[in-house]
Amino acid sequence: MKSSLTLFAVTCISAWTFAADPTPSKEGNKDTIVLFDGKSLGDWEKVDIGGSGEVSVEEGELVVAQGESVSGAVYKKAKDLPLQNYEISLETMRVEGADFFCGLTFPVGDLKTCLTLVLGGWGGAVTGISSIDGMDASENSTSSFQRFADNTWYKVRLQVTPKELHVWIDGKEVVNVDIEGKKLGVRPGPIESYLPLSLTTYQTRAAYKNIKVTKLSSAK
Repeated sequence: MKSSLTLFAVTCISAWTFAADPTPSKEGNKDTIVLFDGKSLGDWEKVDIGGSGEVSVEEGELVVAQGESVSGAVYKKAKDLPLQNYEISLETMRVEGADFFCGLTFPVGDLKTCLTLVLGGWGGAVTGISSIDGMDASENSTSSFQRFADNTWYKVRLQVTPKELHVWIDGKEVVNVDIEGKKLGVRPGPIESYLPLSLTTYQTRAAYKNIKVTKLSSAK
């Protein structure tokens, strides 16, 4: 009986350890890579363009402090991640400030061709993709007004394929755009210092967690 209980305990501990392992895991036919383990910045590195806020880990969250302009961190190993047919998912929260709290810059096909998903820009409500055919998130067809509350977590999913981009916020699709044959690139200015994969804010304090990249099948 004693040996049976010991075996049971060992089995439970082993199962818990496997489940808690932040290394790449399988989800059906998808490969998922955890980019932030909640313990340290790891491969995330602050970029200071002058007056940028600090980047830190607080209570399991990646936190970008409010700065004078754009603040944020770049993921240093983007070259090891999928550049096409992939999904980025994360949770994000605006803590204080009145402008974008999630500027997710990401590569499309190669490390030099990047776009930025902007949540809460231009005074706190504009959401969209910068830039497509030279038009930023406030000007192109991806632009929409979304209401964001402070100290509230939002679940974000972004899918990148050769032909389309899709974005969902809390399960609601807010971007569905054809990018095939279009000119793609970030908005000229400070965000160019945060290529190819980064999280940024503008004069706003924000937090992030559960940051993952999932490789999609080419059928997507």
